[in-house]
Amino acid sequence: MAQQPPPVTQEPPEEDATLVETKEYTFNPLQAEKEVRTGNFYAKKGNYKAASLRYREATKWNPGLADAWLRLGESLEKRKDGKGAKEAYAKYLELAPDAKNAGSIKKRL
Repeated sequence: MAQQPPPVTQEPPEEDATLVETKEYTFNPLQAEKEVRTGNFYAKKGNYKAASLRYREATKWNPGLADAWLRLGESLEKRKDGKGAKEAYAKYLELAPDAKNAGSIKKRL
């Protein structure tokens, strides 16, 4: 009986970086809110990398969503990404200059 070679393992198409299509973002406030809720879930679990990725997605779906920028800044700060956090906080203050926490956010910059 002849032995057959082992099957060749191949990355599933959705995991193959060469096949990944670039997403086109259009204004979608519902998707942005969904991304923020998912980011909040990850942040509560302490997974700030996943949270920051979700908050960043939210800012792409709705660049005017101040809450997403604030939470992105907080999660990046937890990940010790000072530069990214400052950029996110600056965008938050640009969108919500009269927010209650504006003073404390300005101190972080």
